[in-house]
Amino acid sequence: MAACTVLVTPLLYVNKQSSLFYYKACNIHRQCVTKKISTSVSRCSSQADPQKKSRPHELVGVVGLEIHAQIQSNTKLFSGSKVGFSAPPNSLVSFFDASLPGTLPVLNRRCVEAAVMTALALNCTINKKSFFDRKHYFYADLPAGYQITQQRRAVAVDGQLAYSLLGGRKRNQIQSRTVRIKQIQLEQDSGKSLHDDQRSQTLIDLNRAGVGLMELVMEPDMSCGEQAAAAVRELQLVLQALGTCQGNMSEGQLRVDANVSVHRPGEELGVRTEVKNINSARFLSRAIDYEIQRQIGALGRGEAVLNETRTYDSKSGHTIPMRDKEGLQDYRFMPEPNLPPLVVYEDRGSVPAGLLGAEGVVVLEGLREGLPELPSVKRARLVRSYGLLPEHSFTLVNEDGLMEYFEAVVKETRKEPRKLIGWVTNELLGHLKHHNLSVSKCPVSPSALAELLELQEAGHISSTVAKQVLGEMWRDPGRRAPEVVREQDLGLVCDSSDLQRVCQRVLDSHPDLVRALQEGNKKVLNRLMGLVQKETKGRADPVLVRSLLEEKTS
Repeated sequence: MAACTVLVTPLLYVNKQSSLFYYKACNIHRQCVTKKISTSVSRCSSQADPQKKSRPHELVGVVGLEIHAQIQSNTKLFSGSKVGFSAPPNSLVSFFDASLPGTLPVLNRRCVEAAVMTALALNCTINKKSFFDRKHYFYADLPAGYQITQQRRAVAVDGQLAYSLLGGRKRNQIQSRTVRIKQIQLEQDSGKSLHDDQRSQTLIDLNRAGVGLMELVMEPDMSCGEQAAAAVRELQLVLQALGTCQGNMSEGQLRVDANVSVHRPGEELGVRTEVKNINSARFLSRAIDYEIQRQIGALGRGEAVLNETRTYDSKSGHTIPMRDKEGLQDYRFMPEPNLPPLVVYEDRGSVPAGLLGAEGVVVLEGLREGLPELPSVKRARLVRSYGLLPEHSFTLVNEDGLMEYFEAVVKETRKEPRKLIGWVTNELLGHLKHHNLSVSKCPVSPSALAELLELQEAGHISSTVAKQVLGEMWRDPGRRAPEVVREQDLGLVCDSSDLQRVCQRVLDSHPDLVRALQEGNKKVLNRLMGLVQKETKGRADPVLVRSLLEEKTS
C-alpha cells in the first residue's frame, strides 16, 4: 500500500482581466511502499470461448467497469468557461470553477442532452426527474471541497451495451456479448495536480475543473480483460457516433476504473480490488488479466485478497497498491442546494406552457429522432448490403472514416464489393498503418483508388501492377493511375507470341517443376505462373499465361 502525507499551503493569484488562477501546494512528503508481484499473466481467451467451460472448482474472474466520459461541449458543466485540452495552465478558469464566494452553478443544457442521447443509444430508462448532490472530499485540485454529482437519482438507469470479440480455436469467430449498464450520471471533473518531486511541490491546473463528465457504471458481467477492452472499444465507437464524447483516451477523455474479483462459479463474489484511471484499452486488458492472476495466486497461497485501490504500471505490467478501502470514507452526501431537480420531458406537448422555448428545456422526442446510425447497425448493413464477412464489417466500422471511404469507392467502380474489400482493409489500411496516418489524411482519394481498380477490372493491368501503381500514387498524390501506367509502360501484356516465348523460357529453366506438374501436382502450375509474372514484372495476362502453360505441359 502507499501511504502519502501532504501538507498544503495554498497561494492564490488572481488576474481580473484574464481570470487566471494559480494554486501552489508546497511541502509534499510522500512515503510509498510497493509490493511487487511476480505472478504469471495468462490470456483469457479460454474464458472468452463459451465452448470451453470452467471446471467446477476453478477460480474465474469477475469484472465490472466505471467509465468517466468527458462530454463533448464547448463549455463546462456549470460555468461558461471554455473546454480545451492543450490550453496554457489555468487559462480556462471562471470564478465558479475556482469556487470563489458568491458564485452559483448554471447547468449546461448541451451536457444534459449528451447524457440523454448516450442513455437512449444504450437502451437505458431515462429518469424524468433526477437530482444533483454534493460529494465531499478533499483534493488539492478540488477547490470547493466537494464534487457536484448525482447520488440519489441518476439521469438514466438500467441499460445495456452489446459488443463483440473474436473467439474460437482459431480466433476467427465473432462472439456477441452484452453487459448491463447500471446507471449514467452527470458530474463535474476535478482539476489536475502536477507533481514536481525535485522541488517537493505540487502545482495545480484548474483548466479541467468543472468539465462535464458522464459516469457510466457497468455491472460485473465480464470475466477477463479481453471482454472489458472490447466493451470499452464498442462504447467508444458509440460515443463518437453520437458526438457526445470524442473518446480520446490518451487525452483523458475516456478514463476507466476496473473492479476485479475472483470466485468459483455458483459461489458468492470474492473481495474486489479497484484498478484506477486506465487510459488505454490495451492496458485495461493487461491490467485486468494480471489482477485476476494475482488474486488467484494469492488465494492459492492461503493469503487474503484486500479490498483496496490499485494502479497499473504499464512498464512492469503489474498492478500496484495505492490505498486500502477498509475504512470507507464518509462523503457526507447532501442535496445540492443551488440546483433544482433536473427534469426531462417526453415530448413538446408535456412541456408546461410557460417553459416552451426556454433555454434549459430538454425534450426526449427530438433527441430520439436525431440519433445517428450506431456501430452495430452499420455492421449489419454492411454485411446485408454488400455481402461482406462480419470480420470485414468490424474492420470498416472500427477504423474512423474507413467505412465512408469504402462506400465512396464502391459507388465509383464496377468492382464487386467482396473483391474490393481486400484493397481497402489490406492494401490501403496497410499503407495508413505503415505511415501512421488516419483515414482523413489518406493521400489517395476514394475516386483515385476507384479509377485504379477500374483499370484492373477492365483487364488493362494485373493485380500485381495495381499494387505497384498504388504505391506510386501514395508517394506522389497528384498522379492518377492511368498516368502512372502509361509513363512506366505497365499495361497488361496480351500478345500471345511474346508470352509463348517467356513461358517456354521458364519451362526450359525448371524441368523439375514441369515433371512434377506432369505427374499430377497441380499446385506447381501456380508457381510456374509466378515465375512468368516475375519475368514480365507482373504485366502478363494471367488467364493467357495459364492457358499457355497448360498447353505446353500437357
